[in-house]
Amino acid sequence: MLIFMKNLLLLCLLSALAGTLTASEALPTITIKQHAVDLSFPAESLVEAVQQATVGSQVAGRILDVKVDAGQTVKKGQLLMRIDSREADEALRGAEAQYANAKINFERTKNLVSQKFMSPAALDKAQADFTAGSANRAAAGASQSHGQILAPMNGVIARRHAELGDMATPGHPLFTIYEPGGLRVTASVPQYRLQAMRSVKTARVEFPELGKWVEAVAVNVLPTTDSTTHVAQVRVSLPAVPEATPGMFARVHFVVGQAEKLTVPATAVVRRGEVAAVYVLNKENRLSLRQLRLGDVVGQGEFEVLAGLASGEQVVADPVRAAIQLKSAK
Repeated sequence: MLIFMKNLLLLCLLSALAGTLTASEALPTITIKQHAVDLSFPAESLVEAVQQATVGSQVAGRILDVKVDAGQTVKKGQLLMRIDSREADEALRGAEAQYANAKINFERTKNLVSQKFMSPAALDKAQADFTAGSANRAAAGASQSHGQILAPMNGVIARRHAELGDMATPGHPLFTIYEPGGLRVTASVPQYRLQAMRSVKTARVEFPELGKWVEAVAVNVLPTTDSTTHVAQVRVSLPAVPEATPGMFARVHFVVGQAEKLTVPATAVVRRGEVAAVYVLNKENRLSLRQLRLGDVVGQGEFEVLAGLASGEQVVADPVRAAIQLKSAK
């Protein structure tokens, strides 16, 4: 009952404002007419990077120096962080000493065997010790280099997971890096729509917070369905969208066909609770606020008009300016 009374009051307000004002200055208008629009169904999605890497440490040690922070652009091979690798340094010194000793012993044994003072078996052992020493030195050298954390790719630092003075350990992430030029959105689609999705080649991606729409580059339905939620993942490749970042919300509109419909732009619609209306400019240049019955979202940010408008009527594209004119006239 309360909702009914509220809607009744809103309808009375619309009636009071309708058909009494002559527009004193030009307002941007749109001629409403039937036209071919894309039929689509929406799906909520998240923006993600096509190429993203999580950089971690391969040795344990205290973080001594941090060179970059979140939001900075880095190049492949750039130094990101230094870790205290003194244990690795000492291990390398020990491995080099063992390598040098094994090399000298191998050369000495080889000479003695050639002079028949030692058996070939001793040469085999000396050669094995020399090979093992060489391998240990190479491994220790690689461990020492792990004290410097380098960027594995060109990209942007999405997040820094550690601070100066923290203890870095193998397997613990230090940075997340992504390539900003390659973004996509991943949407969840119910399995009952999968048959129709197989033929979908076109989609539009809406970024509500940015007020922006873009055409999808490609639509790819992944071949598996989640056994718990019974939804399938659909990846939609994006063109370059500088304002978009991984983790941002987006809405994908998958195009499944076309139809002739009477539509009105969403930006021209005024909402008053549960009532939708538009400002209409008639042939006598009189402005009125008219209630509409709207259908689904179609095309690119348009509402299907079920009742309230006829083809050929003029709708004000800027409802804010229209409201100001109505108010000033009173």
